[in-house]
Amino acid sequence: MRGAHDFGYAIRNHARRTEPLRDGKLRVAVVADTHGRPHEDSSKHVAAASPDVIVHAGDIGGYAVLDDLARIAPVLAVRGNIDAPARDIPDAMTIAIDDVLRILVVHIGVNGPKIRADVARLAKSENATLVVCGHSHVPFIGEDKALGVFNPGSIGPRRFTLPIVFGVLDVDRERIRARYVDCETGKTWTP
Repeated sequence: MRGAHDFGYAIRNHARRTEPLRDGKLRVAVVADTHGRPHEDSSKHVAAASPDVIVHAGDIGGYAVLDDLARIAPVLAVRGNIDAPARDIPDAMTIAIDDVLRILVVHIGVNGPKIRADVARLAKSENATLVVCGHSHVPFIGEDKALGVFNPGSIGPRRFTLPIVFGVLDVDRERIRARYVDCETGKTWTP
């Protein structure tokens, strides 16, 4: 059976961040799989979402991508399997949003719709209830092993017939709402 190590990607280092609710809420734009070539309209549409913070779930493809996103909002990023190891970009990150939500961000978090066993163990050890991941380029919202799973899709080069989308998480004390934005139209995308 093949594991994450076969992709040249394993969780070796882990960072922790805290993001406060701002006026009782927090909007997180979630992007992934830019591969150094984000869609030409992605910055415009991410900015239009008015995020408080941007999370990049790996396969960044170069610091210029993060620099461009940082012009919109602060960026938290994890390394993907195409990204060279770097001290300032961890393989995994736990983001605590006040006492409301703990998110584990990794690049390769699932095998199909199932959370990888090592990722589930790490999420549970961090008291995370949501795993955010990239890698497949497939936008996906689901649940496995009593954990929520959110894949924002990809804003990088199109793969097959998959959409070019990113995710938005709206967090407040009562609920978490997730949606997708199409980078080609700027409109809400639904499967």
